[in-house]
Amino acid sequence: MKTVVTFGEVMLRLSPPDCQRFVQARSLDMTFGGAEANVAASLAAFGVPVEYVTRLPANELGETCLRFLREHGIGTRHIVRGGDRLGIYFLEMGSSYRASQVVYDRAGSALATMRRGMVDWQAAFAGADWFHWTGITPAVSAGAAEACAEAVQKARTLGLNVSCDLNYRAKLWKWGKAAGEVMTDLVKLCDVAVANEEDAEQVFGINAPEADVAAGKVEAAAYAYVCNEMARRFPNLRRIAITLRGSLSASHNTWSAVLWEEGRMHDAPVYDIAPIVDRLGAGDSFTAGLIYGLRAYRDTKQALDFAAAASCLKHTIWGDFNAVTVAEVEKLMKGDVSGRVKR
Repeated sequence: MKTVVTFGEVMLRLSPPDCQRFVQARSLDMTFGGAEANVAASLAAFGVPVEYVTRLPANELGETCLRFLREHGIGTRHIVRGGDRLGIYFLEMGSSYRASQVVYDRAGSALATMRRGMVDWQAAFAGADWFHWTGITPAVSAGAAEACAEAVQKARTLGLNVSCDLNYRAKLWKWGKAAGEVMTDLVKLCDVAVANEEDAEQVFGINAPEADVAAGKVEAAAYAYVCNEMARRFPNLRRIAITLRGSLSASHNTWSAVLWEEGRMHDAPVYDIAPIVDRLGAGDSFTAGLIYGLRAYRDTKQALDFAAAASCLKHTIWGDFNAVTVAEVEKLMKGDVSGRVKR
């Protein structure tokens, strides 16, 4: 099996325990996470060889993060060392009708100060057949956007499959260019695109007719238009997947997805998830499941179902990384939702 390469920023994640608010907390739980690292961790758990590319400071936090990635089976050979600090995000976990919220502290981070030419992409892509990136990376800074464009262009030249998750983050696009202006040129070079219910609208202005995300109205049929319009604008895209989250509350969501493939739409089962343990990284676990499924199964619908089931299970696991096996995902795919104790 050839290697999958992902590229982006991994951050220190700090969160008050037990769904406390920031104003209540006197301690913070610590872990690491970030969209592309989350994808890499899931793929490694599925037995896929994966290399993660990022930039980490040469200090104790950088070393701790590097060890954390390796403990999860993620290849780190092409991680660049340098910069002054590791990016941080603070997560206040919501519950019931109180939403979760994220506060970023990543200005001037090692990745934000990255530039074109810092990574030997020829070496990083050796033995690989797939490259994945997300819209978070070019949102961080102009330099990170340049490095991301360099990676995408090189992957395309070498003939790798290139996938992207639009992953729009309004709090990050502050460095001078709009998301659509930057992302258009990058998505043109991709084979597979992934988005949530709102990303295509927020990045490219493509609206799902009659959908109401705030009210939890995210029927699969409404997103056929979004997929077809994305395919029209970006002819290189062979597959387009959209995750569909119905937010009934912070603790209770429905979860499904659709996949467009050369004009044909596939729908995943709808999962009703309550209570949610941690929804951060669910979209990334879907992307990893889709990459795995498209490589492991001949049937596209089966690949989509694997991705939806994998990301459903992520909601039950604390932290950004999805610590589930292929066997556990396939068990859920087959309809075993009992949750009975294994003895």
